[in-house]
Amino acid sequence: MLPDKVKTQIRAIYKDIAAALPNFRSRREQNYMVAEISKTLAGEYDKHRRIIVVEAGTGIGKSLSYILGTIPLALTQKKKVCIATATVALQEQLLHKDLPFFLAQSGLNFRFGLVKGRQRYVCLAKLEMLIGDNNGTQMAMWQTKPDTAQVEMLQKLHSDFHKGLWNGEIDTLETPIPDHLWQQIACDKHSCHRQNASHRQCPFHKAREDVDTWDVLIANHSLLFADLELGGGIILPDPEEMFYVIDEAHHLPVVARDFSSAQATLRGAADWLEKIGKTAAKLQNQIKSNNIIAPSQAMQDHVADIAGMLNQVAHYCDGEKARFDNPENRLRFTHGALPEVLKRHAENLATATSGALKQFNKMQLLLGEAIKDGDIPRHQADTLQTETGFMLQRLENLHKLWKMMAKEDSKKGAPTARWIELLPANKQVDYLLCASPIEVGFMLESMLWEKAAGVVLCSATLRALNQFDYFAHQVGLSLHDGSRYLALQSPFDFENNATLYLPKMRTEPTDDNYTDELAEHILKLTEHEMASLVLFASYWQMEKVADIIGPKLKIPLLIQGNSPRQLLLDSHKKRCDEGKPSLLFGTGSFSEGLDLPGEYLTNLIVTKLPFAVPTSPVEQAHAEYIKEKGGNPFLQLTIPDASRKLIQSCGRLLRKEQDYGRITILDRRLVSKRYGKSLLDALPPYRRVIE
Repeated sequence: MLPDKVKTQIRAIYKDIAAALPNFRSRREQNYMVAEISKTLAGEYDKHRRIIVVEAGTGIGKSLSYILGTIPLALTQKKKVCIATATVALQEQLLHKDLPFFLAQSGLNFRFGLVKGRQRYVCLAKLEMLIGDNNGTQMAMWQTKPDTAQVEMLQKLHSDFHKGLWNGEIDTLETPIPDHLWQQIACDKHSCHRQNASHRQCPFHKAREDVDTWDVLIANHSLLFADLELGGGIILPDPEEMFYVIDEAHHLPVVARDFSSAQATLRGAADWLEKIGKTAAKLQNQIKSNNIIAPSQAMQDHVADIAGMLNQVAHYCDGEKARFDNPENRLRFTHGALPEVLKRHAENLATATSGALKQFNKMQLLLGEAIKDGDIPRHQADTLQTETGFMLQRLENLHKLWKMMAKEDSKKGAPTARWIELLPANKQVDYLLCASPIEVGFMLESMLWEKAAGVVLCSATLRALNQFDYFAHQVGLSLHDGSRYLALQSPFDFENNATLYLPKMRTEPTDDNYTDELAEHILKLTEHEMASLVLFASYWQMEKVADIIGPKLKIPLLIQGNSPRQLLLDSHKKRCDEGKPSLLFGTGSFSEGLDLPGEYLTNLIVTKLPFAVPTSPVEQAHAEYIKEKGGNPFLQLTIPDASRKLIQSCGRLLRKEQDYGRITILDRRLVSKRYGKSLLDALPPYRRVIE
């Protein structure tokens, strides 16, 4: 039961917040959301299933609702709160605006902060090794031979850090660093050791010292999964002691799936395995104990075996060249079933990499003991620990891939998606092998739902076609398992503030002449408008339409991809502020999280229904699995997904209560196809004009 003391506290805080915010309007939906969250987490509905799924429409004040519904109860029960989001923008809003405001108004005493993964921090030891003298160790650390510009870029980072001009976080870099380069200097769990990082003022450990003292932690979805995959309670506090708020929860299934996948190259892996062999030999020379001899020798034998097996798999792929002859250069295995010869290789590689991992872990423990006993000088110890940590991470990844490749799929659940990609050849042809789960619900059940003290999942768009079924299935929940489901309508006056317009058209998106007709309509629909945004389903179509209408426009066309996103939005707002018309073109990423309130957007055009073509091998495998079970992938996957995306796209228009405007959808399938009605009915109740 929710203690009376907490109920009283929540009501008093809500009153104080209402008094402190100018133009605050008390909303029934917001009050209801706060009450339902706190009652669910207190176990009022189900002591064993303290999970609530909330779809809260725009304007309800979602973040204030979950902050008020969780923090007072957590402090009373001596629990912590972890708020996990999908976007940096929302993390920043919570960190700099929502939580400081709540702290000031609530009278509660709590500490909060943003937790970032190790990968967001530089590892100074790695950085120093990569920019060191051009010796064997330096070359072994580089994945490919560096050019002068790369070395100079890293030297500048090193210098800026020691001058206090940079704090060691990737997010505070003035000049972005290429991803492949950052991966080589980022902190990782293996090469990072608190005891020998402290004297270096390690950015990661400095940041982590504060985390233990926080009551409310802000994180992203990836960090949440990094912790859960380690068993929970490693990076973040224990799940049993924490209320999780997963905001922007519609991203959860894809993040979970990506996190559980693995990939590795064949010939590239054979190259760095050779370096691991050299590292093993080096450790045997440096560590005085006789105990190092057996694991070092065994490790070198394993490395030779694994490299040989990887070459056999590469020869197999060379012989299948014709099967990679498609636009994706990809060979996907139907129902994830590997050919017998490949299955045997996968089983052997899973066993061999497991053995290598065991021996390498033994060697790392012996290295730790030798450092502790003072047998290895400090400067050598740092280099060796960084090098072994770096190698161990790669070895773990290689083992994860072959374990997933060899795994016997359960007859009850969906199979693992397995495929091989032919990589663009530099010197020699190489292949990337990939494995990914198709469905992740069962995994979330064991990692999070059954462990956590309580969970709130929320977003403005969780339902598809007005139902929670699709989302619940994706994340491993059920409508009848004791979890709570809440759909709260936005308080906006959709009928009076927005018109949904479907003009008459000659063609549908499948027609060859559709792009030309699209250009015609967009030209007409934006002619006398001051603030327009056109959302396209593909870059290709956006650029084609821009080429057609660009020369006919009297105003500059602001196109996503031509300038950085923020610069583009600033230009658009500047034109609107100056009373000049502005026209913005964007694709899928502009249909979510884009905030153009008031006069910054009054004319929204959605070119076509956001049907995702299953181009990714995981989506293709999922569709194949549903078909095999006698289902219809289009109705079960494509339509619900399109429904959610269409609601998000249309949601760009009304951001505040007084906003107004017109939404035009240039896709007649909404009225010509049977599924069109269900997509239309799932949209907010805009005033409809259908020609």
